[in-house]
Parts: sequence; C-alpha cells; structure tokens
Amino acid sequence: MIRSFIVELTCNNMRIDRWLRNKLGKVPQSLIEKSLRLGKIKINKKKIKSSFKIKANDKIELFNFDFKEKIKHEKKQFNPSIEVIKSNENLIIDDNEDFIVLNKSAGISVQGGTKSKKNLVDIFAKSEIFQGTKPFSVHRLDKDTSGVFIIAKNRQTAQLLTSLFRLRKVHKTYLAICKGEIEKDSGEWNDNLIRYDNGKKITEKAKTIFKVIDKNTNASLVEMKPITGRKHQLRKQLFNIGHSIFGDKKYNSSVSSKGINKDLMLHSYQIKFMINEKKYTYKALLPDYFNKLLKTKRLNFSN
Repeated sequence: MIRSFIVELTCNNMRIDRWLRNKLGKVPQSLIEKSLRLGKIKINKKKIKSSFKIKANDKIELFNFDFKEKIKHEKKQFNPSIEVIKSNENLIIDDNEDFIVLNKSAGISVQGGTKSKKNLVDIFAKSEIFQGTKPFSVHRLDKDTSGVFIIAKNRQTAQLLTSLFRLRKVHKTYLAICKGEIEKDSGEWNDNLIRYDNGKKITEKAKTIFKVIDKNTNASLVEMKPITGRKHQLRKQLFNIGHSIFGDKKYNSSVSSKGINKDLMLHSYQIKFMINEKKYTYKALLPDYFNKLLKTKRLNFSN
C-alpha cells in the first residue's frame, strides 16, 4: 500500500519526523528511523534522514507503513455550523495578515480533546479568514476563562509568538471576582503548586503580581499579572489564600457549592507584546455576567 501526501505551505521547513507525528499520531521515533532506513518513507522519490526538513509542495510517499497507531490516536474533528463560525468571528478584536485576536467566550476550549469536542481551532479552520492557511494555537486559556486570545495564521508567526510566550515577553493581565475581602491591597504570590501527571507528583514554582482594585466584606475584584504560566495558576493561588474565584467548581474554598455561580469569574483582560519594535496592546471587554456580578457585589471597575 502506498500513501501520498503533498506538503502544505504551513508545514514548510518542518522536520520529516515531526511532520509524521503530526500526521500519524504518536508514532515511536524508532519506527520512523527504521522506516526511513528501509526506504518506506521517501520524499520526491528519494530516501532521507529524520532530520530532513520538508518544503512546500514536496511529495511524501509512505510504502506499506503501519497506520494502526494513527487510528488509535486520531481525534475526531469538530464540524462547526455556519452560525457557530460567524458568532466566533464576531468576537474578533483584530485581524491582520499574521494573526487574529479575539475576545474568547467562556465555555469553549482552544483545542479539541476527549472531554470537549467544540473548540476554536476547528471552528476557525472552517472560517474564510483562514482560507489558504490554518489556525495555530500559540498559548493556553482555560475552557471556562473568557478574554483576549491570539491565533496565528501561519507557522512562522506561530513559532515567533510561542517563543515570546515562553520567554515571558508577552505581558498578560487578568481580572477576577473572588470571595471575601483580600487583606493585602497589592503584592506578590509565590507558591509551589502541585499537579499530577499520570500519577506522578510534580511541584512547580508559580509567581503572580496582584493588585486589589476594589473590595468589601463579601467580595474582591483583583487584577493579576502572572509571571509564570502554570496550569490553573491564578485559580490555585486564590484558592490557597482562601479567596476562591466565584464560579470555580474545582478550586472552591466554600464547604457548600450551593448557589455557586454558573460562570467562572476569571477574565483575560489585556495582552501586551512587541514584534520588530512595534508595540501591540489588546483589551477584551468584560462579559455581561461579569459586569452583573460586579454590580451585585457592589464592586467598582472603570475600563
């Protein structure tokens, strides 16, 4: 059996072994190396090594390659309706030739997974905005968190933005409404956060700069600027000081979950970064449910 593929522009300059894993799933490197040596994988009818970098329009041929691994790990793509596509396009704050910025709704994942099929990557893959290319996710935002989110339009921009996030050159500001009155008006949270990966306990240092914008005995509106990017960092840190975020069903400091808010009151409010000496600043308006709780809890915030 021979399978043929033409390399898309978005995969230009990608290593062949990485392309194979993207296309076929979690194929062991040893299997890739063995197949390359035996000539089961050829590019433009030539044998190559795993470090070979493919180019747009290259022809990749797989000869009697075992596709069982692909079937096992392949994720079913979410097929959005026209209404879903348009409703998410309406959330776009900026659209340029390299990336889009949108005010992400709460309740939608960035990428598809076993628990969540509806996701932004699959939605924008069907959008006319990404015609001739595809969406690249460059950072994380929890499913239930709303606010500023960036999606790259090409691999080069994706790699650049991913590097900026990794080097902490993208400055993010979050807003949260949390339970009770936070004692300190400003400062730093430095924690050792614990998470588990396949049963293995992992401890990670987490740092966040915070400022309380308004507070009373019932609630606090807090601005947070994470320095590190740990999973659920802000939610965990507020829970650790006894002031969990309203609507957080996982990190909840109340004994009872009765009357818990439906929506998580955590919003990615602003992102700032620089590319080629040009400054980019994006703000995302607060959701209606966020403003409603501010009013209910008598907290003030001026955009």
